[in-house]
Amino acid sequence: MNSKFSAAQKALDYVKDNTILGLGTGSTTEIFIQLLAERVNTFKKLIFTSTSNRTTSFASHLGLKITPFDEIENVDLTIDGADEVDNNLNGIKGGGGALLFEKIIAKNSKECIWIVDSNKLVESLGKFPLPIEVVPFAFKSLMRNFEEKKLNPKLRLSNGKPFITDSHNFIIDCSIGRIDNSLELELELKLITGVVEVGLFNNIADRVIVGYQDKVDILERK
Repeated sequence: MNSKFSAAQKALDYVKDNTILGLGTGSTTEIFIQLLAERVNTFKKLIFTSTSNRTTSFASHLGLKITPFDEIENVDLTIDGADEVDNNLNGIKGGGGALLFEKIIAKNSKECIWIVDSNKLVESLGKFPLPIEVVPFAFKSLMRNFEEKKLNPKLRLSNGKPFITDSHNFIIDCSIGRIDNSLELELELKLITGVVEVGLFNNIADRVIVGYQDKVDILERK
């Protein structure tokens, strides 16, 4: 069985009736959304909100009605993916460019579950480039700032032009290498004027469902 599919399928066990469900962004989450859409009629009432325009479009085409986040008070459960997850269940997210909305919804969720395939597990974060969402007005000065900090920044492009997030910002991907203290780095970067959000997701995931070819592991925050 495909490892992404097995993780997504297991996540269905945590979806309860009469709840507000946050839908994350990314390939594994889209498998989950497709599986959910196939059995949505088995629930009496589910309300969905989305972390990105991409997810909203994908879910809507499958018949799921997305409620804008500003029309709900809080989210019962968010199911999302991750680009890296360490031993403490902290992660790097933002490879799909939705880190700001993903973090907003996660921070307003009673529970957050990540679904990943096993190659996303790492001992220490940093192999995956760290996405930092920035205000376009300041991106050149921030590039210089990150270069001085030896963060090896690179402006994310799409078709040769700066990638634009759903909130109309740019993303700078930083190839940092091993991150020894992800919480400290997140706070340091967010204090820089012009930085909107950082793709370090510390102390957010309550549970991580890890898919393998032949099994599924469930990791829980201690």
